[in-house]
Amino acid sequence: MRKTFACGGRVLDLSQPQVMAVLNITEDSFSDGGQWLDPVRALEHALQMAAEGAAIIDIGGESTRPGAIPVSLEEELDRVIPIIEAISSAIDIPISIDTSKAEVMSAAVAAGAGMINDVWALRQPGALKAAAAAKVPVCLMHMQGDPGSMQKNPDYENVVDEINGFFKQRLSAAASAGIEHDRLLLDPGFGFGKTLEHNLQILSHVDAFDHFDLPLLVGLSRKSMLGQITGAGVDGRLPAGIAAATIAAIQGVKIIRTHDVAASVQALKLSYAVMSVDL
Repeated sequence: MRKTFACGGRVLDLSQPQVMAVLNITEDSFSDGGQWLDPVRALEHALQMAAEGAAIIDIGGESTRPGAIPVSLEEELDRVIPIIEAISSAIDIPISIDTSKAEVMSAAVAAGAGMINDVWALRQPGALKAAAAAKVPVCLMHMQGDPGSMQKNPDYENVVDEINGFFKQRLSAAASAGIEHDRLLLDPGFGFGKTLEHNLQILSHVDAFDHFDLPLLVGLSRKSMLGQITGAGVDGRLPAGIAAATIAAIQGVKIIRTHDVAASVQALKLSYAVMSVDL
């Protein structure tokens, strides 16, 4: 498996688990919607997350929470491009663009983004072509349904097997579009068209996706599955999120996407130290 990724002239080192910091430039994200719409505050927050040890910052301008309302292409571009330009000039770590729109992918990479993170796994119009032309790493995420309806009775015969089948199909599509295999990452999509039982099945068997020989990325931070188990509200789910991240990292997940950078960095350092012990 590839251990370093060239991300728009910057290097992402995946020789050990790393933190992808979340920066939502949205009004309605479930956890931090509306907090970072001001470009000055967004840049300050990005600087803080980089100082706390984030290896990459994931910037999104359209919420993908259950029931989220889509935003126009123009609004998404207006939200993310100035922030990407500002952060790219101020911070020497890679930037990821969290989008499914081909036009946003292209504009974001031109502005300084070095990775594409797509919850639709390049299934939207023009996305495969845009990602192929961008020549940056791409994360393909599994989602059953769409953000507006994905949590309405999601159903699987075997969730791990079906995600494996989805990844196989999307990797084939990416290869046909000219996207090199070693430029890809995979995300099983916790909470995207899954019940609590599905999410737990994935977390307990996340190493079932290792056979693709690609880095795995997971996003568990503050998600409703953690609240369903613990009873905690969004702002009280940090301990459960750290536990979930540690479980994932010990199974070989390379990137933990999170809002809580400092605590996650510490947890991943300990996880890696344990995994590195020789007997």
